[in-house]
Amino acid sequence: MIGYVTLGTNNFEKTAAFYDALFEVCGASRLMDMGTFVLWGKSMDEACVALTLPFDQNAATVGNGVMVALRADSQDQVGEIHSKAMALG
Repeated sequence: MIGYVTLGTNNFEKTAAFYDALFEVCGASRLMDMGTFVLWGKSMDEACVALTLPFDQNAATVGNGVMVALRADSQDQVGEIHSKAMALG
């Protein structure tokens, strides 16, 4: 059900190196690297952990830069989930 969890950071290089070493022990590696966003996991079919500088360019804090993504089977299902969430308030 969880696709990935994103963690924000204010020191991208140092934190990315930390998770490179940590996740190596878990058998995970970088699956995606976009410069200021890295995704680690064993495969794209399993839950992953991502690291990023916050999108709004403000400091990463307890919540700014943190995101949990739900896995969906299709773009249509993404739309259904979004519509339901909006309807629920």
